Amino acid sequence: MRDFFNSESPIMSFLGRVADLVWLNLLTLICCIPVVTAGAALTALHYVSIKLAREEEGYLTKSYFKSLKENFFQATALWLLMLLIFAVAWADLYFISMMDSQVASVMRIGVCAVFFFYLCGGIYWFPLLARFDNSLKNIIKNACLLGILNFPKSLCILVIYGVFAAGYTLLFYRILPIIFLVGISLPVYTASCLFSGIFKKLEPQDAEASEEIGQSV
Repeated sequence: MRDFFNSESPIMSFLGRVADLVWLNLLTLICCIPVVTAGAALTALHYVSIKLAREEEGYLTKSYFKSLKENFFQATALWLLMLLIFAVAWADLYFISMMDSQVASVMRIGVCAVFFFYLCGGIYWFPLLARFDNSLKNIIKNACLLGILNFPKSLCILVIYGVFAAGYTLLFYRILPIIFLVGISLPVYTASCLFSGIFKKLEPQDAEASEEIGQSV
């Protein structure tokens, strides 16, 4: 029984991680309420999630709001750009669906293919912003390169997000409490275990130099 309550025991470590994810999820939900701030909230979530994946202990709340504040404007710009791309893709598919011809099928496949490759890079936008200081142009460029160079892992991350999204959609009312508690933080934390390995290959040993590594990815 004494070992059960030991802070370093597997069970207590697991419960501690669950508590971290619940708190992270609540912070992110609250910070996403204005909608326009969702990009900054997701960037902060990735920042803390990658630290958790690496078991870099620290003040969770302080780290979250530090990232939120430092990356707010760039994250907001990326978020608005992401919404615009989704809107354009949806509009294209909508108008194509109104066409009744073989050309429409080809166009639909083309739009889906382009959107898929965008997703392969888009999933790196907020994690890159969270980990490296860089311009928006370089973040987007480096995200595209990482998506291609790490395609198997990129595909795995997309599958992780896709499985969670499908589960939430199909079982929404049944698992609503779970979604409220870890609906955002759990998939991001799971993906962060992969992001961490990808970024470690890019980060020099010198902590100060790591802030500028994004410019040379």
